Amino acid sequence: MKKPNLTPAQPRADNGFSYSRPYFEELVDTALAHAKKLGATDAGAEASEGCGLSVSVRKGELENVERNRDKSLGVTVYVGTRRGNASTSDFSKAAIAQTVQAAYDIARFTAEDPFAALPDVRDVAQPSKQRTDLDLFFPWAIDSAQAAQLAMLGEAAALQMDKRITNSEGASVSAQQSHFFSAHTHGFRGGYASSRHSMAVSPIAGKGNDMQRDAWYSSMRNADDLASPEAIGRYAAERALSRLKARKIATTECPVLFESPLAAGLLGSFVQAISGGSLYRKSSFLLDSLGKQVLPRHIDILEDPFVKRGKGSSPFDDEGVKVKARQVVDAGRVEGYFLSSYSARKLGMRTTGNAGGSHNLTLTSRHTRAGDDLDAMLQKLGTGLFVTELMGSGVNYVTGDYSRGASGFWVEKGCIAFPVHEITIAGNMKAMLKGIQAVGADTYNYGAKTVGSILVNRMKVAGS
Repeated sequence: MKKPNLTPAQPRADNGFSYSRPYFEELVDTALAHAKKLGATDAGAEASEGCGLSVSVRKGELENVERNRDKSLGVTVYVGTRRGNASTSDFSKAAIAQTVQAAYDIARFTAEDPFAALPDVRDVAQPSKQRTDLDLFFPWAIDSAQAAQLAMLGEAAALQMDKRITNSEGASVSAQQSHFFSAHTHGFRGGYASSRHSMAVSPIAGKGNDMQRDAWYSSMRNADDLASPEAIGRYAAERALSRLKARKIATTECPVLFESPLAAGLLGSFVQAISGGSLYRKSSFLLDSLGKQVLPRHIDILEDPFVKRGKGSSPFDDEGVKVKARQVVDAGRVEGYFLSSYSARKLGMRTTGNAGGSHNLTLTSRHTRAGDDLDAMLQKLGTGLFVTELMGSGVNYVTGDYSRGASGFWVEKGCIAFPVHEITIAGNMKAMLKGIQAVGADTYNYGAKTVGSILVNRMKVAGS
């Protein structure tokens, strides 16, 4: 075996990284070879690097400029059914040897775990079959002055929107990118580069006791796909202005419409409840739900790891396991969980390729029509609460009990009557999921989840 030349690659002007893919491969191979030499049963290693720029402004002045650059080599060693992990940011040969030795020593003295092992060979994504056309990497050649200018344009658009926009919590621009290479002794080798860029504006409307804030942002793999800073600022201002003269309401029970970004949070709670960690620990309100009806028959949930430029796209999961597009919920019935190799073994099942979480998820209703925009959803709500902001965690995943601070708008006969604040909405996630009456066509992508506004038939609203 040829001894690798562990000399850092020269910085590459085309992508901003300090280390090349071949160099990372050499690091990983060196770590795996040393683990084998020590007597490890199996081993895995990952080398990674991330870099980026974050700039924030407030009231037309530069507030913060942050540059980040980090690197890491992580090693996992198995000695029989014992597992050890260690990592380092030092890429020297001596540091690699020490890191592998540390992982090996931890494995030797940790407790045995019969479920601790690399993924089964049959589940491993082979290099020749890995997708390479997902378009996940778009480096943004932007400097701090340019980023500050964009942020100032967004904030200025918000402040100029209306004289009632009286202050600002600031605006920000972030450009982030990373790459990695991973391999393990069950035949996996793979890695890729990815990027995530964003802009945000947070204005304040009103004066004295009638002050309201809101915010809006845009986040994309490719900076060219971001909304313009002016559009972000104006919409953030519109949201803040709409909340002026907010009132409290009396405690009641009524239907609740969740704005699409918040509806993605409901989808996230569902995902957590049917994820392996929650299931094998028996800390989920949806235990033993596979094949059972937990949502209305008009609801479907799809997972697709292969969406181009998708924020949840990947050719394999965090363990190097094959991923595939699948229907997680079909006509309200759970067709699959979200499992890693470890959680799958604990449950006596097979991994679903979800080590590291879910991939691009889309929740849809078979009743949704193209014209079901927000106005149409308000008409379906009739009289009730339209929620645009939630506060606190407030979900008990063991019982499903749900309680969140909220603000939004009171709706009467399908029209917004007035803004409301200082309220709490409560229910149980089981009932909330089964009580989804409609899903809007006003879809919004929040992270790796895409969903329109969601109408829940009935919840408790605690007010004055």
